[in-house]
Amino acid sequence: MKAMATGLGAAAIAATLAIAPASSAQASYARVIGNDMSKCASGSGPAVRLRISGLKSSGGNLFVRTYFAKSGDWLKSKRYLTRLDTKPRKGAMTVCVPVPKAGNYAIAVQHDANGNREMDFSKDGAGMSNNPKIGSFLGIPRPPSVKKAAFSVGSGIKPLSITVRYRD
Repeated sequence: MKAMATGLGAAAIAATLAIAPASSAQASYARVIGNDMSKCASGSGPAVRLRISGLKSSGGNLFVRTYFAKSGDWLKSKRYLTRLDTKPRKGAMTVCVPVPKAGNYAIAVQHDANGNREMDFSKDGAGMSNNPKIGSFLGIPRPPSVKKAAFSVGSGIKPLSITVRYRD
């Protein structure tokens, strides 16, 4: 039951993440970017070289959202700094997530397995920086605090790993 609750919690949290593109009024938030590994080359930065593991398939879309590590932004609709959109690779893959400056951040990953840009709890997966456990209260998934997902980035490249979890 614990494994199921953990996977369901990750999926439910991913469902709270916005998929819509940024509007001009939110220029500093909700920017959509691609996976440009050159931004994680030696001497570059600040950026996060993110290894994503546990991907069940190469189908659909992979969304990597980066947030300031502030409770007012964490997992809030369109309060992410960037959403990196890319195709997933079954198993594991690496992406480069540039950040605006040295500081504290948190990342949420969503695997939209069937590519419908909607959260399907029985198919899609999710994960977060530091791989925190997802709790529940009366069977309702409870996202971890931003403190549990927060990490620091200096002026260079920060290596980080996130494991994507699925309901089953």
